[in-house]
Amino acid sequence: MPSTPIVAPFPAARLRRLRRTPGLRALTAEHRLSVENLIWPIFVTEVAGGEGEVPSMPGVERLTLDGAKRAAERAMELGIPAVCIFPHSDPDLKTEDCERAWDPDNIGNRAIRAIKQVAPELAVMTDIALDPYNINGHDGFVRDGIIVNDETVAALVRMALAQVDAGADILGPSDMMDGRIAALRSALEGAGHKDVAILSYAAKYASGFYGPFRDAVGASGRLVGDKKTYQMNPANREEALRCVARDLAEGADMVMVKPGMPYLDICREVKDRFAAPTYAYQVSGEYAMIEGAIRNGWLGREVMLESLLCFRRAGCDGVLTYFAPTVAELLAREG
Repeated sequence: MPSTPIVAPFPAARLRRLRRTPGLRALTAEHRLSVENLIWPIFVTEVAGGEGEVPSMPGVERLTLDGAKRAAERAMELGIPAVCIFPHSDPDLKTEDCERAWDPDNIGNRAIRAIKQVAPELAVMTDIALDPYNINGHDGFVRDGIIVNDETVAALVRMALAQVDAGADILGPSDMMDGRIAALRSALEGAGHKDVAILSYAAKYASGFYGPFRDAVGASGRLVGDKKTYQMNPANREEALRCVARDLAEGADMVMVKPGMPYLDICREVKDRFAAPTYAYQVSGEYAMIEGAIRNGWLGREVMLESLLCFRRAGCDGVLTYFAPTVAELLAREG
């Protein structure tokens, strides 16, 4: 006679038990998203008539200095701990020598001072790269078609010191030049700014996801060539870990992976390998895809929260995201 299969009278593990109710799901959640995990990137313009919505980033606006003040006050009200300033500079004033990058009165530095006037407790992060002031659109100086490293690093130090003098709390070198973290840390210590933090764009990839950002800062169509000689190859993983190790050894306090969601594997490895404060940038292309799908009714607004929770699960301590104020409001209502 054929043997009768032995069937267990019940499943060996009923994992669904802990998913049964909202309370049980909350008690067993492994990761949580909080407003304290958010950094809000904002665009500040000096161009007459340059304020208003960025067409490729629906819901995101370029702000005047007064608008930046209002954004800072809103961030404080919502509990967002930091904003990151990106300048939309006058295209007619961009040059090959990029001298406005370290001008105390450039739009970025004026924005820092304006924000600190109305929200002194708000952490202000800056961007350190020459591209907002470079007629070639590159993060470094271009000499005979080559983006030169060491000369650029010296200029980045001047740029950083001007930002700190304006009141910056966190410096965000996004240029991907070799040796810039050591140079920045040495310069900060030498100038008596030992408490200023560096959040290094340690693993920044040469990505196609940055297009809307370049619209927002007025860099579209200005880039001569590409950025593949200094930003990382999207194919590389171990190189990202070497970059992070170097930047931490040179004095970075925190590190960032950019872009975000396509590189969650890198976020996880960075956190596991170094146990350092790890951030990701949910970049403009990611934002535009999600927000566009929401506005077209293809996705629900809950995907904003889901996408940011994924960063937390991947090991990120925080995320730069254009969704920050909307998500902060949603979390406040849920809380």
